[in-house]
Amino acid sequence: MAAVTATLPLVLGVAACGGGQKQAATDLPAATPSATASTTTAAPPKAVAQPAAHLSTASFLPAMKTGMAGKNSVRVNMRMVVAGEAMTVTGVQTMKPVAMQIDLNGAAFGGRMKMILVKDTLYLSMKGVPAGKFVKVDTKDSADPMAASLGSVLKEVDPSKTFGAFDAGVKNAKYIRTETVDGRKVDRYDVTVDMAAALKAKGQKVTAGMPKTLVYTVWMGSADHLTYKVTFELAGVSMTMNASDWGKPVTIKAPPASKIVTR
Repeated sequence: MAAVTATLPLVLGVAACGGGQKQAATDLPAATPSATASTTTAAPPKAVAQPAAHLSTASFLPAMKTGMAGKNSVRVNMRMVVAGEAMTVTGVQTMKPVAMQIDLNGAAFGGRMKMILVKDTLYLSMKGVPAGKFVKVDTKDSADPMAASLGSVLKEVDPSKTFGAFDAGVKNAKYIRTETVDGRKVDRYDVTVDMAAALKAKGQKVTAGMPKTLVYTVWMGSADHLTYKVTFELAGVSMTMNASDWGKPVTIKAPPASKIVTR
């Protein structure tokens, strides 16, 4: 569970960052002279195709930050395959204040798990807990083993803390092509991240077997500069995440006291 949860801040951080390309300037008309017996006039203007303005490595992260501005919520749908085992994560998150409500399905979660994070308190509904009930975890309680294993990870769900790592880690952002995702025009980029640099910026070390770089494929809205899809593949692990409902009103509440059970 901790391993999968550790992936969420990075995934949600990428989603919440947003980004995109600036639209090309309006096409300019080209006048073509035409001679007649008595006068010279201009033919009807022809549209001249202008090259699209796509993001570069230098402009990629600034665009991500600009795209996120004013969007305080996002809904995510993620599917991961780890060592042949499939799992899904669906939910919604707010950025200010940081809160989230997610459903996790897969053998790694004992079938199904529900997590709610509100004001540094985590509520878990999982195997071993009566149906419809939650156990409560104070993520700031250093004496609680569960809080120690999950607290520091969940705090980093705050997307603003993800920017530092990406600022240090992104080595290349390459425009691939413009596509359509869920009926929306998006621009596809391959983003190469230096894992050691990104982790160092977060005060973490590279673990054994981790590659030097990881390539994320990111689909950004051509018009609204938001991220709608992210994928990556790593030895034995693949992930596809879709994001939607950017900025829509969201209410995330803690379960009522009647649904809290003692561990």
